[in-house]
Amino acid sequence: MKKVLMYTLSTCPWCMRAKKFFRERDIPFEFIDYDKADEQTQKMIREDCESHGEEIAFPFIKIGEDVVVGYNPRKYSEFLES
Repeated sequence: MKKVLMYTLSTCPWCMRAKKFFRERDIPFEFIDYDKADEQTQKMIREDCESHGEEIAFPFIKIGEDVVVGYNPRKYSEFLES
């Protein structure tokens, strides 16, 4: 199974829905709440987003080598199956 990593905001409803999507399907994931992270971690998140050619936006989800910005269950499923 591909590794799933999310950058989220603790109060973002779309981020909560993304987490729920993976939990309901028993797909393990890691996440970092940007707004609760320390300054160094926030900097790392910004740099990681930029390295994928993306502006920082939430949720930012890495599924293996693929990236999905925003809540998009269809894309999540597509990347999990590929």
